[in-house]
Amino acid sequence: MILDDVAEFNAALTPMRPVIGLDLGTVTIGLAVSDTFLGVASPLETIKRKKFGIDAARLLEVMEKRQICGLVLGLPRNMDGSEGPRCQATRAFARNLEKLWAGPITYWDERLSTVAAERVLLEADTSRKRRAEVIDHVAAGFILQGLLDRLRVLRATL
Repeated sequence: MILDDVAEFNAALTPMRPVIGLDLGTVTIGLAVSDTFLGVASPLETIKRKKFGIDAARLLEVMEKRQICGLVLGLPRNMDGSEGPRCQATRAFARNLEKLWAGPITYWDERLSTVAAERVLLEADTSRKRRAEVIDHVAAGFILQGLLDRLRVLRATL
């Protein structure tokens, strides 16, 4: 089920189970997972995109192995907040995935997540080759951490 409201997404989560974050690109999908307390996001891996069925099968395999209870997709809005073709592609991916997985799916504004990931990797003096290998799942970590921080605020107000 796709939930645009983060509070509804929060209510649909299973306690003590992790959430997965995706940085959906045209060539790769970066994955990051949370801990079971939904406090910390950790970059996991990058999937090289092929066809939706193959990509979804790998994603579902990871989700089953890690007992994922919710999924957040980075929504690549334009800097002015509008949605372009990449947002449409992300929403289409979510609709197709919703047919294969019954858990809650939401979106998180991912503007500048890749820039932030690049900055962190540069500060860590990561080589250009290594940055290219890890940038997508590090960006997924930023997306997921943003959602986790919002969930923490929501839970504090309950």
